[in-house]
Parts: sequence; C-alpha cells; structure tokens
Amino acid sequence: MKKNTTPVAFILLALTATLLPGLLSATEMTGKEIAFDRSKGNCLACHAIEDGDMPGNIGPPLIVMKARFPDRAALKAQIWDATVKNPISIMPPFGKHEILNDTEIEKILDYLYTL
Repeated sequence: MKKNTTPVAFILLALTATLLPGLLSATEMTGKEIAFDRSKGNCLACHAIEDGDMPGNIGPPLIVMKARFPDRAALKAQIWDATVKNPISIMPPFGKHEILNDTEIEKILDYLYTL
C-alpha cells in the first residue's frame, strides 16, 4: 500500500516559500552591510529600510524596489548621480563623487532588489 506523502510535501514547500524570501545571498548581505554602513552607503540617513536602526525620512522608504525600478540601470543611475534627473537633489552622487565604487553600488542594487 502506497503512503500519501502529499501533506508532508505541502508543509515543507510552504515553509520553504515562507522562509527563503528572507534569506540573503552573500552578495546581497554585503550590499545590505554597505547600505547600512554609516561611513559608506549610509542609506539609513535618509531612507527607512526594513531592519534598519534609526532611519531617516528625507527620502522615500526603500520598499518594493523591483516594482519601483524595474530597470536596474535606472536605479543604478539614481545612486550613481541623482542630480542628473534632479539637479537640486539632496541625495549624494555616490558614484560620481567616488563615495562608493561600481562594485559596491552593484552589491547595494542586489540587496535593494530583495526589498
């Protein structure tokens, strides 16, 4: 007689779907560390971010980033130099002023797309 393992498989699948979205890859975790680092990305100075301590409220909360920026290049351009789209932006031009290098920005992008 064959055992019915469907309920067990369903429970495992449900747990996996619930737990995995919160897990970050090594690159995404590094991006989070850079974004939260007060001497590097310092995104929390202006933005509310999930799990961030003492977030600012000058900029919009960093949520649903894939929906807000479906074009990764557009978000990268915003981080690189926000003054291109808005000359009076108070967001620092992180790439243009070499606050962050290209690799660091890419890691932050990887992290932001998990939000």
